[in-house]
This record gives sequence, C-alpha cells and structure tokens, in this order.
Amino acid sequence: MHKSIIIANWKLNPGTASEARLLFSAVKKGVAGIRNAEVVVCPPFVYLPALSEIRRAASLGAQDCFWEDKGAYTGEVSSSMLKEFGVTHVIVGHSERRNWLGETDEMIARKIKAVLKEKLTPVLCVGERERDSSGDIPAIVEEQICTALSGLKKGEFKNGIIAYEPVWAIGTGRPDTPDDAARAAIFIRKIVKKVLGKTAGEGVRIIYGGSVNAKNAASFISKDIRGMEGMLVGGASLKADEFVQIVKSISEI
Repeated sequence: MHKSIIIANWKLNPGTASEARLLFSAVKKGVAGIRNAEVVVCPPFVYLPALSEIRRAASLGAQDCFWEDKGAYTGEVSSSMLKEFGVTHVIVGHSERRNWLGETDEMIARKIKAVLKEKLTPVLCVGERERDSSGDIPAIVEEQICTALSGLKKGEFKNGIIAYEPVWAIGTGRPDTPDDAARAAIFIRKIVKKVLGKTAGEGVRIIYGGSVNAKNAASFISKDIRGMEGMLVGGASLKADEFVQIVKSISEI
C-alpha cells in the first residue's frame, strides 16, 4: 500500500503572492511532523516561483499544463517549465477546465503524455455530472479513463494518480458516500487494468475529491479494502487549519 496523498487545489486563489506565501507556510508548518501522508499543494502558476523557494514538508503541484514543450501557444505553460520550479505533480482534466475551457478527453490524453515525458506525476481527474438512482458509476467515467490513457505503454501509468471527482459533489457541500466512493475506486482500478495491464492497475493511486472537509475526509479512507488512497481538496485547502486537520485525520488511519 502507498502512503495516502492529500492534494490541495487552490484554483484561482489567493489574490496576492504574499497571501500565497502565508498560506503555504502555514500548511508547511502544520504538516511538518507528519510522516504517514504525502502532501502536495497546487497553486496558480504565477505563485510557483515564490513557493518553490520555501517548499520542504509539502511538495508543489500545478493545476494544468500544455502538451507541447514550446512554440506559438499563447498563454500556455509546459511540463518542462513546471519542472524547473520543482513541480512534481500536475492536475490534468479537472472538470472546471472541461466545462469552462472546453477540454476534451483527447486533449487530456496529450497532456498526460507530456507530463509523463518529464517524469512528473499526472493527476487525472474523472467524474460524472450526475448519477442515477441505481448508484452505478456512469459509463462516462470509463470513457474518460480509456481515452485519457490511450496510446500509453503497458505499465507506463503505474505511478499515476486518478482523482474521482463526481461533478455534482464539487463545491456543493454534498459529498459522495464513502461506500459509493470505494465502489468507484474498485471500478476505476478495473478499467486501468483493462487498458494498461495489471502493473499499472495495481500501481495507480485513486483518490477522492468533492466537498471534502476536516469532518468527512477520513471516512473515505479504509484499511479494510483498497479503495480511496487520498484526497483532492478544493475550497477547504484555502483554510490552513482545516487543510492541516484533513491531513492529520488521514495520516492517523
């Protein structure tokens, strides 16, 4: 089993570099003594240089990347640029980028290849917009995974991360249930094995995101089954005390 991993997605926050430094420093101080969990903070691109100078207890991640190394792609940032500032993880395919910026599964597949080329860890986000009364994981999740991982070699994604974020749970205060999230983790691992083989399917870490907070985070992590192995945290990651409590609650499992 891996260590649990807790990833903070700051999205378009905070408003200034000084606030970013204060928040990152508070998180770093709060998790400094924790050894049973891995922490990654994903700030906006513009704050990466400043935070790369003070990282230690927490790793740095990015919220996105482009699929080319360089060229005439206005406004984009490459994986190689991110790596220069100490980034180790890159979120790819978040539902907000799919929704607001029209990212497709094919675009996401190209980004994953670019991240792996630089030996960074991709955090592939998948999730349905709604779930019917049957409680089954919709076929759209399988489609997202199969297309995003297409063209990769067997075992190539073995150190990757898949974040299951049902869109209906993000920012709504209505998280999925731990049981259903565990079922989703089993389903996702099965799909990865089908696409990339047993090595990748066993190696990939599957984490949960969607209205995560200090009160419910630990309930999604279980020692009894190989379900969720961490969290992708949005709004709660902007409150240092709550985010640190999330990390501590998971590290104690």
